[in-house]
This record gives sequence, structure tokens and C-alpha cells, in this order.
Amino acid sequence: MEKNMDPPSPGCIGAEAVLSLQPNSTIPITYHPLFGPHDDLILLEVDQKLLPDVLHQRVTVRGQPDEDAVLCTESKTYAMKSVGTSNSVFLIPPSGQYNTFESPECSNENYHDPQSVASIIKIATGNMELVEVAPRLDKLRLLLSQNPYRSDEDIEMVDLEEMERTNAGLYRWDDLIEKVQASDYELRIGLWALSALEINGYWRIVDEKYMSTILRMLLHNSVLNDWSLSLLNQDDVVNMLESDGFPRKLADHCLHIFGNKVTEGAITGRMWKLDERKVCVHFAREILRDGKRKMKKFMEEWVRKVPEGMAASFDILEGEVLIEKLGAETWIRAFSVSSLPYNPAERFSILFKERAKWEWKDLQPFIRDLNVPGLSAEGLLLKYTRRTQPTADAEPVFSAR
Repeated sequence: MEKNMDPPSPGCIGAEAVLSLQPNSTIPITYHPLFGPHDDLILLEVDQKLLPDVLHQRVTVRGQPDEDAVLCTESKTYAMKSVGTSNSVFLIPPSGQYNTFESPECSNENYHDPQSVASIIKIATGNMELVEVAPRLDKLRLLLSQNPYRSDEDIEMVDLEEMERTNAGLYRWDDLIEKVQASDYELRIGLWALSALEINGYWRIVDEKYMSTILRMLLHNSVLNDWSLSLLNQDDVVNMLESDGFPRKLADHCLHIFGNKVTEGAITGRMWKLDERKVCVHFAREILRDGKRKMKKFMEEWVRKVPEGMAASFDILEGEVLIEKLGAETWIRAFSVSSLPYNPAERFSILFKERAKWEWKDLQPFIRDLNVPGLSAEGLLLKYTRRTQPTADAEPVFSAR
């Protein structure tokens, strides 16, 4: 049934005429003078909760030419997938958008109906669908690993212009959001997880051996000055390390990597406690850096290296090492979850290349950090592994699917 309305003035009128239609109403349509494929116009299906971000331009599309694009809000990342539809959709532009070509006569050789009021500029046979995905942070680790900050650099004197000219792997925040497919919030979490810091406007990770040197000097000064590792004054620590020749920013960074702020019974934000697990894991990694060791020898050396008052408990190395039985000997080697890909398919591929079969107690530390929106831990196991359990009370074993 034709909608009751004043007769339209002859000409091509835009989407406003369609938006005002009531249910079961109709309206005449015609092809727009610029009708065509218009590959630059794409329909995007948006969930109600995302609509405010889209309408207020709080979203960005990120990705390099060789990557599938993602759409990012301030805190989440969404894959953009093309979905075909069984019914074609007519796209009608707003009035005035193509006013150069619109006139009361709609002068076009294909235009014949002076009563047509809605002009179609494109017929869409599908749309883009948004699916929340995990941020793609493996690239962030790769980028920052190109040029870690080493002891032979000087924060104040380094020739940044020369480093930029030689493409030395330095990245500002704007560079990272252009290259890494993650929201701003997720990117900052990724930088924190990598213990990265901003130096002269560039985000850097610090060479592990250099951080080890700074930590050793901190521990040495704590003995000389009778500092409690459970109550370190930030100013005292940083000033002392600076006097020993370390850049102030890295001295402060050392506390952030290996310590936690103390807030109770102390000046808020100025007192720190060294984290036992972080410090012990650091020395374990240092021992295993050159290859696997016999368990007994490793434990003896580890206990010697760990600061007095800290316990070198093997439990804290969960997710950091693998144990192997070779004959009568037990060997230990470094295998850190922090070095594994964030992509679940790549993660499980590496794990099953390492071992064809995993018991749950051994596998769990290496997958518990995986976070795939819409997929639980059980779902991940179902998707990427095959579970076997000889008896009801036996430990389940997982192999590649």
C-alpha cells in the first residue's frame, strides 16, 4: 500500500524519505545517476553496545596491507569478516551527499519517472561482521626485540636521529598503534607484560643481561646499607644506583620489574618490596641461559644465587622450565611461557612439537594465559587437543588434534 503523504516533488530525494516510512508503506525508487558497484561503500553490522563508539568516532581500523584488518575500540579488538546475504540491500544516500548531480530533473539518460523519490546508489549483497578477538601482540614482541636497550647506550647522549636514519628498530607510540593490531588499552597491557618502558619517546625493552647487572648492584647496595628487601625506599635505591653509573630511569625501572609497591604503613608509592618469585625466576633463567643442567647442580647453584631471606622453591618455576629424564639423571632446561606465541594455534603447535603428549599438570602452566574471547579454557582444549584417559582416576593426557 502506498504511504499517505504529500506528493513528492519531482526529483531524486535521499534516505530521509525512506527513514520516515511507516510499516507496510511503500515508496517509489529509482537508480541514482551515480549508481554503480561503489566498492568504497561497505555495510558494517554493529552490535548495540558498539554503536556509541562507532557513532562518536571512537574506533579505528588497524592493519598493514598484507594483514586482515581489525577494528579497535579503546579497549577491545574485533576481526572484520565479510558475510554474504541471501537478500540484496539497496543503499540510498542522504539528501545532499551527491548534490552536484541532484536536481529537480535528476538529469540522467536512464531517468524517466518524475515521481521517484528514493534513488539507489548501490546494491549490497553482503556486509562486514565484527567478531571480538584477542589482540595480536606477537608482533609487538617481535618489533621491540629488534633493538633492546643495552648497557653500551647512554639515554642522554644517544644519537636518536642517526638511529632513526639507520632504521634501528625504534618505535614511538604512534608507530606501534599503526603496526600492532590491538586497542590502545590492550597495547599498553602488552607493553607492561614485556616490561617495556619509554625512553626518549621510544618504547624499548631492556636487555636481560643489563637488567641482571642492575639487580645485582641493587642487592649489593642493600647488603652494604643494611636495607630490608621487604621495605626499600625508592629514592634511596634510585639515587644509589644512579651514583653507581646507571641511568636514573633504568634504576627506577628495576624496581618496577622486580618489586611491588608497599602501601600499608609506609609513604604511599615510595616504598617497595622485592618480589620473591620474580627475583628467583630471574636467577633461574640466568643459570639456564646457556643450556640444560642436571637438576642437582642447578638447585645447588640456584640456592647460592638467590638473595638471603628468599626461598628457591621449585614450585615457583612453573611455566618457566621443563624437566627431562635421561637414564638415571634428571635434567632441567628453560622453556618459558613468556616466550611462546599468543596465537592459540601457534602456541599448541609449538607445545606439541616439544612433546607429543602432555599431562594436564605440565600443560596447564603453558596455556592458562591464553585468552580467546568467546572460547573457554575447555573450548581451547577441545579445539586444539585430543584428550585420553585410560582410567577414571588416571591423569588425563593431551596430544595434538
